[in-house]
Amino acid sequence: MFWPMFAVAVGFLGLAVLGVLAVRVFLEAQRLGRQVTDSAQRISRAAEDLERASMNAARAVDSL
Repeated sequence: MFWPMFAVAVGFLGLAVLGVLAVRVFLEAQRLGRQVTDSAQRISRAAEDLERASMNAARAVDSL
């Protein structure tokens, strides 16, 4: 009777560990998603700034 109870306990502990790891992976994936979103917004702003700067430089060259 000891071995079946031991096997059930070990199985339960294994599932508990997998559950904890699944929660950690989920939280890290959410954090990565937020970082990707922030990076995409920063890249978009940088592209807009670069476009404005190139327009200003083109106007300056045309005025010469």
